[in-house]
Amino acid sequence: MAMAVAQQHRESSSVSINKHLDAGKYVRYTAEQVEALERVYAECPKPSSLRRQQLIRDYPILSNIDPKQIKVWFQNRRCREKQRKESSRLQTVNRKLTAMNKLLMEENDRLQKQVSQLVCENGYMRQQVQSAPASTADGSCESAVTPPHSLRDANNPAGLLSIAEETMSEFLSKATGTAVDWVQMPGMKPGPDLVGIFAISRSSCSGVAARVCGLVSLEPTKIAEILKDRPSWLRDCRSLEVFTMFPAGNGGTIELIYTQMFAPTTLAAARDFWTLRYTTSLDNGSLVVCERSLSGSGAGPSAAAATQFVRAEMLPSGYLIRPCEGGGSIIHIVDHLNLEAWSVPEVLRPLYESSKVVGQKMTMAALYYARQIAKETSGEVVYGLGRQPAILRTFSQRLSRSFNDAVNGFNDDGWSIMNGDGAEDVIVAVNSTKNLVAGPSHSNSLSFLGGILCAKASMLLLNVPPAVLVLFLREHRSEWADFNVDAYSAAALKTSTSAYPRPMRFTGSQIIMPLGHTIEHEEMLEVIRLEGHSLTQEDAFMSRGIHLLQICRGTDENAVGACSELIFAPIDEMFPDDAPLLPSGFRIIPLDSKSSDMQDTMAVNRTLDLASSLEVAPATNETSGDTSSSCNTRSVLTIAFQFPFENGLQDNIASMARQYLRSVISSVQRVAMAISPEFSPTVGPKLSPGSPEALTLAHWICQSYSYHLGTELLRSDSLAGDSILKHLWHHPDAILCCSLKSLPVFMFANQAGLDMLETTLVALQDITLDKIFDESGQKALFCDFTKIMQQGFTCLPAGICMSIMGRHVSYEQAIAWKVRAAASENTVHCLAFSFVNWSFV
Repeated sequence: MAMAVAQQHRESSSVSINKHLDAGKYVRYTAEQVEALERVYAECPKPSSLRRQQLIRDYPILSNIDPKQIKVWFQNRRCREKQRKESSRLQTVNRKLTAMNKLLMEENDRLQKQVSQLVCENGYMRQQVQSAPASTADGSCESAVTPPHSLRDANNPAGLLSIAEETMSEFLSKATGTAVDWVQMPGMKPGPDLVGIFAISRSSCSGVAARVCGLVSLEPTKIAEILKDRPSWLRDCRSLEVFTMFPAGNGGTIELIYTQMFAPTTLAAARDFWTLRYTTSLDNGSLVVCERSLSGSGAGPSAAAATQFVRAEMLPSGYLIRPCEGGGSIIHIVDHLNLEAWSVPEVLRPLYESSKVVGQKMTMAALYYARQIAKETSGEVVYGLGRQPAILRTFSQRLSRSFNDAVNGFNDDGWSIMNGDGAEDVIVAVNSTKNLVAGPSHSNSLSFLGGILCAKASMLLLNVPPAVLVLFLREHRSEWADFNVDAYSAAALKTSTSAYPRPMRFTGSQIIMPLGHTIEHEEMLEVIRLEGHSLTQEDAFMSRGIHLLQICRGTDENAVGACSELIFAPIDEMFPDDAPLLPSGFRIIPLDSKSSDMQDTMAVNRTLDLASSLEVAPATNETSGDTSSSCNTRSVLTIAFQFPFENGLQDNIASMARQYLRSVISSVQRVAMAISPEFSPTVGPKLSPGSPEALTLAHWICQSYSYHLGTELLRSDSLAGDSILKHLWHHPDAILCCSLKSLPVFMFANQAGLDMLETTLVALQDITLDKIFDESGQKALFCDFTKIMQQGFTCLPAGICMSIMGRHVSYEQAIAWKVRAAASENTVHCLAFSFVNWSFV
């Protein structure tokens, strides 16, 4: 009997082992089976158990395969895809590092040559001083004086070729040599994480100069074609006209060019250039595009065509584009200008004497634009609303150009200044010949308009970080804008001839819909929807929205010399590609230079609770004097608002425009006082990335998570020192913290949390907890709230939440836990949430 039982046990064990081996053995798939699985994988890379069973039913060819094997196939397929992407990424990084290493080695060689030259000069000067002090002093003065450049006859092709060759020689000595005493751009550190090596000239240099070296994934001829079209990437370029072009004897081309540049404010005249541009190839395959001014103000087009311009000088500048092994190019860009600073008011001269400003507005902009085109060409850039990158880029260019037109008000565009009302704070210009840029579908929609009015003003701001002010104006429009004025401009641009909409009330709802941003994040393009309700009884229940197309630029406060802008224009809800645009907006330009290590994080933190601080009277800041001195900066603010008007209503609209602009100026000044460290009151917790408060909170979040859940939120090797905040910030799960109040408000989020909510740290404290959960999610959280308070945490099942843009976000699990300063402390600091494997629906 015992032997029979043992035999039966061995047989059952053998059957179990065989089944296990059958389930785990390697399966060889046929080509038809792989094709069916790949088809499903393209639609759903991670199918559920039910989806895999349905797959077997839909494809009979898979019926002989165990469902577990199909699950393993999808796991392996996802693993291979991840490995392929990682391999491609590493290859790209390797090419970038190789190119950057080459650039750094060249920069090191240049610096070594410069050091050797300075050592030789120093030794020579010491020898001369010791031997003959008097004669040496005379000789040194003679050697220090460089004779002015003698220009040949511009009408003689041979003379122009001589100028071109000399221009190229001087440009190359700046691009790769020591002709200019270059220093590192403040705030920019060379390394593989940056797009290039940035440098500016010392203050002792004649004029202002900037240089950049970087890698662009395009061929040299394509890069040259892009950068030679200066109006397409330089927002300050009004026009570039080639007057003469003829081939040079060495296969290159020589062009005589007249360029007009916009003035950045209403306080200074615009600039123009009369230059020679030389394009040629070198023996090593490199491509050179160099340019310089031909002569002074007497050359170029007729004087009547340049009455509103001041002739500036371009010293030898240009682009050196070298082909790179493995594809792409290494590009050297040099801009060296004399902007005639004497012709502007003294308060604006730092703007025209700053190499940092030239570096940001011209040199870096050229490299960033070339890289942007390269990314778009490779398909790496994806924009919203199904628009092509070129279309959205065109919208951005049109907004900037029309805004610059309004600020400058050139006579040849039809602008003329109207008589004022006695005060000189606001300038009102009228243009009765203005034709809005629109496509065929809008060619007749604006025929009823009498023209365009522009109310504009410029003013000086003290101790106001431009990036912080622009971000606040973007995210708190109700603090300065009049909804009915926006409604008037929007209605005037529609096909209807009714330019006067019924009175409406702004509900306070502002929805920001991102369209895209440049790869360096220096510019954002977005659509703004403003919700309003009619005040008349017959339309009391009718909701009306206004749509604005908006660009926001210069929000990185650490970017030295960068200009910050917020430019917007009403658009139709359908948002056609050829929509007419009539932009208005703000431009803030820093005037004072900043040291490379100044971060101004205090000003950024101060905006976290700025909306509430505006409700009280400004108080004198009681912080130490060091803070005020570190933020002792000046900037110039330019505001321009455009208004369409019908025939016969010009004076009425002009009066309204003056009053409205003065109201906006008053509101902006109030906001600026709240931001300024000299006036703003003490505000809430400072939780910007990198602040001590954020580091402390990161420690509390991780410690509380481990204490309540018995597991680690981060790996143990990530909990040392300052690295904990970095790892928490880059954690793949969305981690958010909210206050424990009657109406919980978010106070901190990592990068994934900001991406999920589609917001920024500045606007985070305007979001309450109830806004992100739907009704079922709120009920689940309410039911488990007691559990959180008692045991310290709870796990919410898979569900749906919402971003502030109204987009639905799915998550597999949400974990909520109490955050305490120490495990033994009973006081709860805040509540933390972790949304696991979230994605937009």
